Amino acid sequence: MTLARSILFVIWLYGTMVIMGLSYAPWVAVSRHGAYVAMRTWMHVIRFGLHWICGIRIKIEGMEYAPKGGALVALKHQGMLDTIAPLLFLEEPAFVYKQELGKLPIWGWYIKRAGMFELDRGGYSAALKAMVRAGREAVAQGRQFMIFPEGTRKELDAPPDYKPGVAALYKDLGIQCTPVALNTGLVWPAHGILRKPGTATLRILPPIPPGLSRDDFMRELETRIETASQELLPPALRRTASPAAEKVQA
Repeated sequence: MTLARSILFVIWLYGTMVIMGLSYAPWVAVSRHGAYVAMRTWMHVIRFGLHWICGIRIKIEGMEYAPKGGALVALKHQGMLDTIAPLLFLEEPAFVYKQELGKLPIWGWYIKRAGMFELDRGGYSAALKAMVRAGREAVAQGRQFMIFPEGTRKELDAPPDYKPGVAALYKDLGIQCTPVALNTGLVWPAHGILRKPGTATLRILPPIPPGLSRDDFMRELETRIETASQELLPPALRRTASPAAEKVQA
């Protein structure tokens, strides 16, 4: 039954993408705002499908911490849902994307029209500089720049692996960073098509103030996100502590 519902949801997911993508295309062609409205509406359609087809609820906690205007937001990353669910609590989220995503039909055009930033496919240094430039531009435009500190989707039992790119953004922008913990991998795993009944929770955490050293910031960010993300998991799946938290305790 779970597999059958999952297949039906995949049809719903991409079918509604095509229908809504074509319906909103005239507005999107002339307006970045139109692209955001279309993507946010599609997110609500996905939420409806997840609930009624797969028995999955999406819950947002900590809305009082949701940033307004130009901001830096760092999220745990466990699956595709994490890339679109922020449309439920951020006004104008912005992110960098790989060239392959920009070539996708409909979705690729939409993220370009929404003013997302294509990632430079050069070496690490070039990619980091491109990401920092994108962050500056997004924040200057009053948008919320999203980054997944681990760089890619992680399975629920994978140890945390936070990259220094988020620290470069934090230092360059000189603004607070809002962490977001989540447990979306419980219902929408990093890989495969199975969608499991349950509740996907995204918890917006109190912002980390600007001005911390690189090491202090990275330790604080990882500790906050990992601790809260573990709290959102069933006890049997929890780790005792993140490596950053263990270092602090030591």
